[in-house]
Amino acid sequence: MALRQIVLDTETTGIDWKQGHRVIEIGAVELIDRRLTGNNYQQYLNPQRSSDPEALRVHGLSDDFLEDKPLFAEVADAFLEYLGEAELIIHNAPFDLGFLNHELALVKKAPLSHKVMDTLLDARRRHPGQKNDLNSLCRRYNVDNSHRELHGALLDCEILALVYLGMTGGQVDMMGLLSGSDAQSGTEANAMTSAPLPDAAGSHVAGMVAVRRGLRVIMASAEESTLHTQYLQRLGEKALWHED
Repeated sequence: MALRQIVLDTETTGIDWKQGHRVIEIGAVELIDRRLTGNNYQQYLNPQRSSDPEALRVHGLSDDFLEDKPLFAEVADAFLEYLGEAELIIHNAPFDLGFLNHELALVKKAPLSHKVMDTLLDARRRHPGQKNDLNSLCRRYNVDNSHRELHGALLDCEILALVYLGMTGGQVDMMGLLSGSDAQSGTEANAMTSAPLPDAAGSHVAGMVAVRRGLRVIMASAEESTLHTQYLQRLGEKALWHED
């Protein structure tokens, strides 16, 4: 059976639903067997209240923009149908799940009971003592987030999906990230090539990757290569690495 995962994110009017704050955007990106399908979900919502100034600076979604958007009650069934029984991948899951379950409670629906993978907790386990916010993970896994001037639920999901694939072993099937006709090219699948990694929106991840039979290998940067060369030089000419 195919593994279906949903990368999920929200934007909200503030940081605490217990203080009456509401969801104003839901974004989701679908992965099937670790492949981006393009079957994404995005919904802006009318929260029937204003955003805190600090939150507005983060997401930039004004009251005027949200005024004609549907209420959560109007889209709840379609949203739950989209999620199905997929595993949810969320960065800082308690925040988003707290807000979504609050919205569901307001319309008399059961809380989400899906299996959840919290990428923030996983990143902290893998990189203790380091910054593990989404921007820091983008730098660590060579994911281009230069177009992320403001937070947006769908945009952040598209970025997080690539971070998740890189962070969980790097076993990314490049052919699954391309269009159907490109994905069937046997010569591309078996040859070693260098190409930018495409994201769900059709843009590209910064840096070149080598691909053989669907495996994604992040190549060393010029700076890293220089530092490695300097390290080998300090070892002296008798080091095994200098031998042919």
